[in-house]
Amino acid sequence: MSKNLKPETSIITIRIDKELNEHINRLKNRLGLSKADIIRNYLELSKYLIKEKNSLKSFNNREFIVLKRSFLRKIIENLEEETQILLGDKLARFINDISRITGNNDDINYKLDICDNLGFFQKFIDQENYVLVSKKFGPKKFVESFLYRFFWEEEMNPNYVEEKIKGNKSLNSKYSNDFTEIKRSESHYTYEFMHLAEK
Repeated sequence: MSKNLKPETSIITIRIDKELNEHINRLKNRLGLSKADIIRNYLELSKYLIKEKNSLKSFNNREFIVLKRSFLRKIIENLEEETQILLGDKLARFINDISRITGNNDDINYKLDICDNLGFFQKFIDQENYVLVSKKFGPKKFVESFLYRFFWEEEMNPNYVEEKIKGNKSLNSKYSNDFTEIKRSESHYTYEFMHLAEK
């Protein structure tokens, strides 16, 4: 595809009430965006979730709520490592489910876009095609479990908790093999399996 070709677009016309129009005007001034850009940003969310009158839902009809990221992180950090691993797996299943239902299961970029748009972590692929995930996303075992399910669509070994790894040479070796850390940034998690193949 030529770089000069613009993607195909459509024009839609909608009516909104005065209060919503005033709200969007305030929002565009606050964010320094055009009204069209703000509306496009909100419409973009329809690729990942459904907004009904009284709830937000995933495409497989599961209700969910919006939480402050720092609040969620605090909750996860206070959990036992075994529970962090289970929660990371469930959250990645949620992302994989959205991707599967929309026919994008094999599209890592689409899945990263979901994470970015839903506020999990910013989509960041470096010059060498490694995905970098902010350490602010959560504690290490939670993130490792999430990433393992996200990339491999398999459950991470639930025994990969620090206490069991330290006391078991064989388990430690398996863990090191599964999670070969790549030092790309001090503020991000990156593992060997997070390298994207060149297209």
